Amino acid sequence: MTPSCRWPLSLGLVLTTAACQGTPSTGPAPGLASAQAEATTAAAAAVIKIDGSSTVAPISEAVAEEFQKANPDTRVTMGVSGTGGGFKKFCAGEIAIAGASRPIKPAEVEACGQSGIDYVELPVAYDGLTVVVHPQNSWAEGGMTVAELKKLWSPEAQGTIKTWADVRAGWPADEIRLFGAGVDSGTYDYFTQAVVGEEHSSRGDYTSSEDDNVTVKGVMSDKLSLGFFGYAYYAENQDKLKVLPIDDEKPENGPGPVSPSPETITGATYQPLSRPIFIYVSRKAVERPEVAAFIDFYIDRASSLVSEVGYVPLTAAVGTLVKKRWADRSTGSVFGGHGSQVAVSLEALMSAPASAAAPASAIGSRP
Repeated sequence: MTPSCRWPLSLGLVLTTAACQGTPSTGPAPGLASAQAEATTAAAAAVIKIDGSSTVAPISEAVAEEFQKANPDTRVTMGVSGTGGGFKKFCAGEIAIAGASRPIKPAEVEACGQSGIDYVELPVAYDGLTVVVHPQNSWAEGGMTVAELKKLWSPEAQGTIKTWADVRAGWPADEIRLFGAGVDSGTYDYFTQAVVGEEHSSRGDYTSSEDDNVTVKGVMSDKLSLGFFGYAYYAENQDKLKVLPIDDEKPENGPGPVSPSPETITGATYQPLSRPIFIYVSRKAVERPEVAAFIDFYIDRASSLVSEVGYVPLTAAVGTLVKKRWADRSTGSVFGGHGSQVAVSLEALMSAPASAAAPASAIGSRP
């Protein structure tokens, strides 16, 4: 009996052996020639590597899908290691593009500088960090104040703020179970800056993940839970989650608690949790025609695809400034390399002279 033959094909793998055990061969096995051709084509295809924020990933994935349809000879690979993880790879020269849900930090600026990596910072959308609970939560549906969020998430809360009643008198004396972004996430950095007042500072006894889908599933499955993530993940799962309006107790941003929506995020009344999100492009990688073409495509299509995946498009004025920044290949960060900042105007920062840096002490993002 002639034994069966299995050909372990994968992207980039070219088979050089045609014979199976016990099977004489005078040429390629049936189908092998076409498999070799496909593998050779895949190996020869230009590859653009993207990694970083899980918040930005849905936008980049949507753009990549459309781009590859129009450019079948280019392959775009996606990783989701969080904003911090993405910057580590980006500053090491391992990837061409980093997705980031907060501006680049000083340590990352230094790391890129040591590796000779210049970069173009490009805002791609607005986001509103969204605080959610289980659909059966009836006591908190009226919302929370920023002060209550700080009380719940600050480092001092660990071991002391354990129940819903600890957050607000009158709420159930049941354990509150928390879900949120991992410490390598730009969402974590921005949330802690906006709520606690210090980036990368929070209690540690919560279920964390760099993948926002893990937080979505955690809150969906636990009646006593609370979590936070980017607006698009709520928009996609709003039939399974309940959003909590947030009150920053500042009348100029609207009276009482405000829920995230495209209107409140763009209008800067959903504070302090509205923010821009970005891609960072290696200046050296841009010398590759396929990378430059991909970013051209990204900027051209981002507005429509951003809406499709649940985020908020940039205003027309900011969109024009982004196109100019890309056309000029302007390097560096308009945020001065200071990381997360809230209550600053993206349009004002991008309109400022190149030498002007945003103050490190600036505290919510406005269009």
